[in-house]
Amino acid sequence: MKKIILISLGLMMLSSLVFAQKYACVDTEYILGKIPNYKSAQEQMEKISAQYQKEVEDGYRNVDEMYKSYQAEKALLTDAMKKKREDEIIAKEKTVKALQQKYFAPDGELAKKREELMKPIQERIFNAIKNFADDGGYATIFDLTNNSSMIYVNSRYDVSDKILEKLGYKQ
Repeated sequence: MKKIILISLGLMMLSSLVFAQKYACVDTEYILGKIPNYKSAQEQMEKISAQYQKEVEDGYRNVDEMYKSYQAEKALLTDAMKKKREDEIIAKEKTVKALQQKYFAPDGELAKKREELMKPIQERIFNAIKNFADDGGYATIFDLTNNSSMIYVNSRYDVSDKILEKLGYKQ
């Protein structure tokens, strides 16, 4: 009988611990929007991306011009000259495709630059969230930005402004 009572008490205490967990949510997109370094990093990324895109587009435009010129002169060229021009066009197109890969591939220069600029900001936010959770005894903090399955969250549980304060930004 004592064992049953002790087990029951133990289960009740365990269940109260499980239900006593604190949860909160943050909107990292909102937080990022309030951080000036993030805004300037975003602007820098947009400029770099536009520059890379222009280089690639110019390259493809050049290939297109080469092809149109070839088509216009094709009737006047010998077979050897045709082959040479076709090879030049193909080589130029491969060069432009390689440049596009170099800039825009998942491990390309644009992704590396984004990592270089954004990672320190993201790490600061993560550390602020972790410190907030540790200080406040939160078991879980959800990110509203990345969790599309979350249908409703009462705004009183959104601790985004408190995370901004931890980062040193006053509202």
